[in-house]
Amino acid sequence: MSVELSYAAGPTDTPLLEETIGAAFERIADLHADREALVDIASGHRWTWAQLDAAVDDIARGLLASGIKKGDRVGIWAPNCPEWTMTQFATAKIGAILVTVNPAYRTHEFAYAVHQSGMRLLVSATHFKTSDYRAMVDSTRADCPTLERVVYLDSEDWAALIDEGRSLPSPAIAERMSTLSATDPINIQYTSGTTGFPKGATLSHRNILNNGYFVTDTIDFTEQDRLCIPVPFYHCFGMVMGNLGCVTHGSTMVIPAPGFDPAVTLQTIQDERCTGVYGVPTMFIAMLAHPDFASFDLSSLRTGIMAGAPCPVEVMKRCITDMHMDEVSIAYGMTETSPVSTQTRGDDDLERRTATIGRVGPHLEIKIVDPLTDETLPRGETGEFCTRGYSVMLGYWEDEAKTAEAIDHEGWMHTGDLAQMRDDGYCVVVGRIKDMVIRGGENIYPREIEEFFYAHPDIEDVQVIGVPDERLGEELCAWIRMREGTEPLDEVSVREYAEGKLAHYKIPRYVKIVDDFPMTVTGKIRKAEMRESSAREYGLA
Repeated sequence: MSVELSYAAGPTDTPLLEETIGAAFERIADLHADREALVDIASGHRWTWAQLDAAVDDIARGLLASGIKKGDRVGIWAPNCPEWTMTQFATAKIGAILVTVNPAYRTHEFAYAVHQSGMRLLVSATHFKTSDYRAMVDSTRADCPTLERVVYLDSEDWAALIDEGRSLPSPAIAERMSTLSATDPINIQYTSGTTGFPKGATLSHRNILNNGYFVTDTIDFTEQDRLCIPVPFYHCFGMVMGNLGCVTHGSTMVIPAPGFDPAVTLQTIQDERCTGVYGVPTMFIAMLAHPDFASFDLSSLRTGIMAGAPCPVEVMKRCITDMHMDEVSIAYGMTETSPVSTQTRGDDDLERRTATIGRVGPHLEIKIVDPLTDETLPRGETGEFCTRGYSVMLGYWEDEAKTAEAIDHEGWMHTGDLAQMRDDGYCVVVGRIKDMVIRGGENIYPREIEEFFYAHPDIEDVQVIGVPDERLGEELCAWIRMREGTEPLDEVSVREYAEGKLAHYKIPRYVKIVDDFPMTVTGKIRKAEMRESSAREYGLA
């Protein structure tokens, strides 16, 4: 009997979009001119597709008047706002490569992104929360010789940029668009590596336009849908799955706030009658845990996507039952793959939609390989998740060595994630290669243990990491956030709960009760930081 290998290819019946982002945007704007395209809750402003297209063109002409050429890098450093979305499409229309800068960056990281990308012009907020962007730009300007101009939002700079473009002849944008190709680079996103400097994943029109289209096509988006987007635009989740997903279907983009706020997000879903909402698991956990959750009318919801980190089974079940998201989807991917590689479907049964990351997307291939030999493994075995197809980035900006490490000679992107492919083609991520804990020779996948403790009635959230141990090499440490009004657990109570249900070596030796976890702006848990902190606290080498 032959062994079925961990390989799958997605359907190809729906053709790829072989057009630039600007061309797709204009096609949809013409088709749905009078329908609502963008809603910004903070300012109360609304745009139809025709109005949004006109606003985008105003910015595009301003950039052209500033001397921005095809392939020039234009940065944006701001929280979610309508100008962010407009700048995204304005740069796409003129072929400028948009460098999306993490709003949480400080001077060192910002200066690196500007210098490494060769950024010529920056669109920036003046401030947000504790970030004084103007002061940070001023303090690093001398170290950024390529940066010729900074345009601050909510200042005279923004109006001046638009005014400059009014002198250009009307065909200027169309003339520039005629020189562009779908395979041109259009976006650089810096990945938050745990070691060394971030790497600039370089993505083309074809990469991200198609991923946005197919991700939202998989959740049956149409021009009737209204998507609440609380995830940050600077990351693929917001700008590709969110903005480009809506644009390719004529759906309405709804910005609830500059940064995530659970109450505002819930209020926005209710007031705007949103049919979908995106979020990383921590966002859904925060919304479900809000003390006034039951008072919000979320009956308009039917779908959404949970992604960006492993999705706890219990949280997904509550999204379906308590948030009316019967067609909610789990999506899996990474910035380097535009981002989504696998996704659950709306008609999947509850088990598939809560226990897996779905199956391969259209026009893509996936496989699970032995991390040491690169051989494709039989289904059911744990190995590294790899993907190939239209979604794989062009490479890391000006870093051929790092690109070659990530993308092999056959075009496969090696993700660094440990996964299994089931007999039905659905995949399960069991952790990162670097997060796997080896305790006394036993390979332990923290995800399995986290899922077990999510079922504890007093635990709201849990993260499991490996910490150094002289005798066994590594031991397990659980960081636990308790539900409001419950008594904190300790090592003894955790062991009592797990004994007889988990193998002894999977029961955490250390238990740390916390209010929050260290995380990135996109909601990804910083496990490396947790390991360092725990090792110091417990006096481990």
